[in-house]
Amino acid sequence: MKIAIFENIMTPGGHEVEFDRILVEEFKNLGHLVEFYVPENFSFQFDYKTPVNRLKGDAVTYTNSRGLKKIFSAAKREINRQRWYNQLANAEKNFDALIIPTSTYRYLRALNHNSLKNISVPLIFILHGINPAEAPKFLAEADKISLNKNIKPVVLTFTDNIFGEKRENIFTIYPPTYTARDLSFPKSQILNPDFLKIGFFGQYRREKNLRGLLDVFLSGNYTRKVKLQVQGSTMHAEDADDFEKIIKQYSGDEKLSFLHKGLIGAEWQRAILGVDALLMPYSAPRYRYHWGGMLFTAIGFGKPVVASDDMNPEVFDLYKIGETFKSGDQNELSRILETFINDFDKNFPTYSENLKAAGEDFSPTNFARRLEKIIRG
Repeated sequence: MKIAIFENIMTPGGHEVEFDRILVEEFKNLGHLVEFYVPENFSFQFDYKTPVNRLKGDAVTYTNSRGLKKIFSAAKREINRQRWYNQLANAEKNFDALIIPTSTYRYLRALNHNSLKNISVPLIFILHGINPAEAPKFLAEADKISLNKNIKPVVLTFTDNIFGEKRENIFTIYPPTYTARDLSFPKSQILNPDFLKIGFFGQYRREKNLRGLLDVFLSGNYTRKVKLQVQGSTMHAEDADDFEKIIKQYSGDEKLSFLHKGLIGAEWQRAILGVDALLMPYSAPRYRYHWGGMLFTAIGFGKPVVASDDMNPEVFDLYKIGETFKSGDQNELSRILETFINDFDKNFPTYSENLKAAGEDFSPTNFARRLEKIIRG
C-alpha cells in the first residue's frame, strides 16, 4: 500500500516527532510506501527520508500563544483545515490510505462541511486519548460520519470502549513504545555499580511540580550513591523562565545536574540510555486518559520507573516495571523513592523481566500491525 500521513502540527521536538517516525519506519518495514502531506510552511524537525507533498494554507503553532492570540490561531487553523481537507480529497487517487497522526474530535467535526467525508480509501484519525469531557463530543462526531465505513477513528487506549460506549466505526488499540531507533545498547544491566543515575526528562511544565520533586529527592535517606539528571524542553516563555529559576536555585548540589534543551533523535536516545531509571511524578487527571509518552519511552528503553498512580494505571496492573505512589502525596513519594533507590539492585531483575514483556506487547512493530489490520478492515 501507499500510505499518506497528513501532519499539520509543528513542535520543537518531543514525542510528536518520534510518533511520526514510528509510523513511517514501521510501515516501511511492513513493505508499504509512505509519504507526507503537510502545509506549505511546515518545517520538519527530523528527516524522515520520505517524499513530502505541500498543501496550500499555513500551519499554525500554539507555541507562546495565549488569550486572544490563541483564539485567533485556533480560528485560523479551522479555516486552513478545511482547505487542507479539500486538497487531500482531490489527492486521494495518489494513495491507498490516509493517516492523521494526532487528532481530536475537532478533526472529525471538520468533515461535516468538507468533501473529504466522502473519501473512498481508508482515512485513519489517531486520537491519543479521550477524557470524560471530550467523550460525548467525540462520540457524537463519530456517529455523524458512521455512514462512510472508510473513516476510522482510532483511539490509543488500554480498554475496548470509550467510558463504556462502543461504536462499530471506533477502534481501540494500545499505544507504541518509543525505542532507541538509532543506537544499539545492552539491556538489563545497571550502568555504573558505584552510583545509581536517575533521569527526569521531557517537556517542562509547571504542573509537573519539579521543585517538589527536587526537595523530596534531596531529603531522602539513601544507602547507596545516587544522582538525578533533569532535562527539560520548554514551549512557553513563562515555563522557560521558571525552569531557569529552578536551575539557578538548585544547581549547587552535586547530586543534581540540569539540561535546558530540546532533544531529538540520537541525542534524545543517548540521554535516556545514560540513566538507570526514570522519574515521572507529575500528577494530573489527564494522565489517566492519555497515554504517557515518557512512560512508553521508559518501557521501550527498558528503564524502571517511579510514577504517580494516575499515570496509565492499566500498565502497572499488567507489568511490574517500577513503583507508583499516590498522586499528589509528597510524603508517599518520598517513601517510595527512598525504597526504590535503596532496593534497586534487589528488584532490578524483576523490573527488567517485566519491562521486556511490556516492550514486546506495546512494541512499535505490533502497533503498526494493529493499525494495518484496521486499515485493511
